[in-house]
Amino acid sequence: MSYQALYRVWRPRNFADVVGQTHITRTLQNAILQEKFSHAYLFSGPRGTGKTSAAKIFAKTINCERAPVKEPCNECDACLGIQDGSISDIIEIDAASNTSVEDVRDIRDNVKYATSSVPYKVYIIDEVHMISTNAFNALLKTLEEPPKHVVFILATTEPHKIPLTILSRCQRFDFKPVSNQSMVERMHTILDAEGISVSSDAMETVALTAEGGMRDALSILDQAISYSEDKVELDDVLAVTGGVSQGILTDIVRAMHEKDVKQALELLDKLIQSGKDPGRFVYDLIYFMRDLLLYKNTRSLEGLLERARADERFNALTESVSIDWIQDAITQLNQCQQEIKSTNSPKVFIEIAIITITNRYYEQEQQASSADFEAVTDLSKRLAQLEKELNKLKENPVESPQPTLRPEQRRPQSRGTKNGYKIPYERIRDVLRQAEKPKLKNVQSQWANFLSKLKTTNAPAHATIQDSKPAAASEQALVVAFKYEIHCSLFLDNRETIESVLASVMDKNVTIIPIPEKDWTTLRTEYINNQEKNEPQEEEEQADPIVEEARKLVGDDLLEIHD
Repeated sequence: MSYQALYRVWRPRNFADVVGQTHITRTLQNAILQEKFSHAYLFSGPRGTGKTSAAKIFAKTINCERAPVKEPCNECDACLGIQDGSISDIIEIDAASNTSVEDVRDIRDNVKYATSSVPYKVYIIDEVHMISTNAFNALLKTLEEPPKHVVFILATTEPHKIPLTILSRCQRFDFKPVSNQSMVERMHTILDAEGISVSSDAMETVALTAEGGMRDALSILDQAISYSEDKVELDDVLAVTGGVSQGILTDIVRAMHEKDVKQALELLDKLIQSGKDPGRFVYDLIYFMRDLLLYKNTRSLEGLLERARADERFNALTESVSIDWIQDAITQLNQCQQEIKSTNSPKVFIEIAIITITNRYYEQEQQASSADFEAVTDLSKRLAQLEKELNKLKENPVESPQPTLRPEQRRPQSRGTKNGYKIPYERIRDVLRQAEKPKLKNVQSQWANFLSKLKTTNAPAHATIQDSKPAAASEQALVVAFKYEIHCSLFLDNRETIESVLASVMDKNVTIIPIPEKDWTTLRTEYINNQEKNEPQEEEEQADPIVEEARKLVGDDLLEIHD
């Protein structure tokens, strides 16, 4: 097989090729040039950021026949031998498969021998955190006082697992994730040399998907080149990475903001059915929201956008959404991202997050503005009515104005909500007639324990009822007010599980009757008003002790009561 992967062909051969680590390469070059380099180094950082490559370049530079130099010549026998691995004085060890004390003792025994063909013997130990504690202890003395011709370079992705006694004996260099811009520039250089055509959008998406790893970026690019026909386009990269296009992300965000739950869920379902990874979708959506937030704050931050491009639709979306809405959406998506890591039903949690984002902040604004509008309208009508009655009194002072009789309010019957849930009003009224406050308090005291137990038993079922609260309780039934109407319908799908968990907590079977919170408020007010109307007027009169005392003194015949 003659073909080699891009990341192998284009592995850095000198310090200038190590992308995005100038703070490290410059320090090492100056130390080599001044012949003040250390006997032990620790290179730590994420995968694919150039740790092992920098170690080999360091080994070539200090052993180059033209040393001291800033860069290896890559032409002399020493440079070429180290590059192809034929010089035995440069020892690369994979600590993942050489973790025992015996392996470290071999290093300790061989380190004292002189070099065979180059001035310095270099031990490059990759994934050094995998070495056992006893093996580290065996390495301590050698690492602290090695022979003058030996240099140790330890590389790891998890420096926190290395004993402090080892860390204190090394010069530590932390490799940073490579920036997207640096990766794109490096890919441009490679693609120009290879004669391969890739669109700028595709390269930016590759850089974002690589998450700071240059090696990962070249691997993804390799896949996209194999997948594409002539020129690598954005769709090719999205196909091999499972990413989502900006157009679809824009449509979903717009649907959520415009409170179109149906369209948002249909778009999500279409993505999942087409094979897109749910976790990747949430990741892309968070970054898209992040770009939206930055661009919303100031257009001058366009250069910092990582997932979005400032096209016409993106600009229009930026104008329509508010900063508070974006921040709330990012919070909900971040919570969703954590939850789907430990579930086999990620789609359910994404759907709940979309529904919550759609209804939560926007619904609060709508309800507040609607309530204000209704209050002002009602007040205006009452003022107009009072003015009419006042005018009648002025024209006919003797005649009392007839009270305006309000038509009896019709009791709402079971009706379907916009999400298809029918509210059982009569059943809820029956519960209210039998409701007792101690029973409700008993349920409320056990509610947190019930939710906690439900979450461990069935997370999707818990998600449908977490935004709810007990509203009224009788001996056999419990009215639960749900914050969002859609959750009432979702509850019905999980009723059996939820009621069984509640029964285990309450030590008795209880039927849960769901009702949206706003409908519960209306029904409760209506019920209280009807109860007050049915109370006898005599009770109010008997409640006044002054009137009762006057009645005893003078009798009903001489008693006149005035307000």
